[in-house]
Amino acid sequence: MKAVIQRVISASVTVEGRIVGQIGRGIMILLGVEKGDAEVQADWLVEKICALRMFSDSGGKMNLSVQEVNGALLVVSQFTLAGNCSKGRRPSFDTAAAADEGKRLYEYFVAAACRTGLPVETGIFQADMQVALVNDGPVTFILER
Repeated sequence: MKAVIQRVISASVTVEGRIVGQIGRGIMILLGVEKGDAEVQADWLVEKICALRMFSDSGGKMNLSVQEVNGALLVVSQFTLAGNCSKGRRPSFDTAAAADEGKRLYEYFVAAACRTGLPVETGIFQADMQVALVNDGPVTFILER
């Protein structure tokens, strides 16, 4: 399972001209599910993301978690994170989980994120989404488990 996480001032997801998920200060999470992934990876990522000290304290040091700043999470399924671009000109998605398993683990991840007590918004799995965000910093991390 892979996640690209970005500290944001605001972020939103639009589908067919309608905003389906929107947050203010918090973390934008692009989540990719690969073959062999299971709940244990989702649980680890949720815990890591929620506890990661990526927000600045009063001294300007990244010393606070999203929980400590009362932030929110926006979780968007990102199939292309499983893409392999090492050969040729067309990405290979051989390592991506099948759609039904990807959806199941994406929904599990979202449910686990909701159990943290943080506000959680989402995109729509397999939809053509337009994502807008104001990356704060910019601060971006790639997590794999």
